Amino acid sequence: MKFTKLIALLLLALGSTQSAYSKNASNPEYTLVVEGFDWGPMVNKVIVGLDAPTKTAEIQDYSVMAERSHPCAEVSAASAKGSRTVVFAYVSDHKGNRVEEGSFITLILAVAPNSPICSALQYSQKAACRGNQWVNYKVTVTNTKTNQVWNKEKNRIMPLADEFDLKGKYEYEPGKSLTFASYVPKNSGKKLPLIIWLHGGGEGGTDPSVALLGNKAFNYASPDIQKYFGTAYVLVPQTPGAWMHDKDGKMQSGDGEDVYNVGLMKLIKDYVNKHPMIDPKRIYIGGCSNGGYMSLKLILKEPSYFAAGYISALAYQSQYITDSQINSIKNVPIWFIQSKDDKVTDPLLTAVPVYERLKKAGAKNVHFSFFDHVIDLTGMFGGENYYFNGHWSWIYSHANQVFKEYDGSYVKLDGRPVSLMEWMAAQAKK
Repeated sequence: MKFTKLIALLLLALGSTQSAYSKNASNPEYTLVVEGFDWGPMVNKVIVGLDAPTKTAEIQDYSVMAERSHPCAEVSAASAKGSRTVVFAYVSDHKGNRVEEGSFITLILAVAPNSPICSALQYSQKAACRGNQWVNYKVTVTNTKTNQVWNKEKNRIMPLADEFDLKGKYEYEPGKSLTFASYVPKNSGKKLPLIIWLHGGGEGGTDPSVALLGNKAFNYASPDIQKYFGTAYVLVPQTPGAWMHDKDGKMQSGDGEDVYNVGLMKLIKDYVNKHPMIDPKRIYIGGCSNGGYMSLKLILKEPSYFAAGYISALAYQSQYITDSQINSIKNVPIWFIQSKDDKVTDPLLTAVPVYERLKKAGAKNVHFSFFDHVIDLTGMFGGENYYFNGHWSWIYSHANQVFKEYDGSYVKLDGRPVSLMEWMAAQAKK
């Protein structure tokens, strides 16, 4: 009889445990955090909910498996599935904010530029989905102590990028439109500048989040950069193809006519007109590679419109710019950024001769930071000994780690060295 009662109690306990696990399994939801890094957007946190509040979180209790897929872009087997390393765990609220006691656990995941399993994007060469594409990113989080599992995404957080409006769309001709992301600062009661960023060739399409996060363009809305401008609007337009495309969809380097510059200029002017608190004397335009081409193209077309330009990895070849055009922009403040080992846009055909021609024409406020390599600015992956792709000189721009002239001396304002953003914020049309 005692044995029978014992068995009954054990079965009851087991049933209760299974019931609890079933309850957990019925709501296996998590929130992904996708944060932009110098080399692109990474899934660097996952937030899971608990059945009851807790004050402790132990990393050894959690394992995370990730799966990456896309219906068009090819994802290699090596980067399609793998484990993620949990480097820290803490008690949080549902947004990942740390609290002393709460019903959520936030897991910090290791990321690295040479670890594609961490990436939220996949670059594709296929015509049907060329460029950077958001992958279907799924994780399975397991509490190895309780066997509780979370495997369904409920929400996604993109720090700072979430502060942008990603629904911008402007029809510049019947049936032809450009999408854009935009950041509007809090109303300060005074006119504020506008920072425009034009993406590279890999961020085209109709989803402005790709243009914003394909590289770290959202950082122009960060407090570290905004402080120089006393807050500023940020506009990130996106082309459905590439800024350098001609009417036949082929790339040209200035020798032909692209099909987007007229529509883009209309978009910019429309945005300024619809935001009367933008100061028309402080509109700044910059971009990288394809976007660097288009930035210079717009400056060449309307040199009196922009207060300054900041251009990385310029793709506009100097041979296609006339002396008359150079002379027309010699009074526009411009800061070029490029790396000597850029194999995509040869600086000896682009930024170097354009800069030298501007200086020869008498330009007084044109600068060029010419780096040996694009290095790890964080110091976490080798610092100056880690080399990114030499084309990625926009990393320096987005991080505001640009200080020097072509000859290696510091760019100065009022006799003191300044960064790119501090210099740019001081530029205004007379």
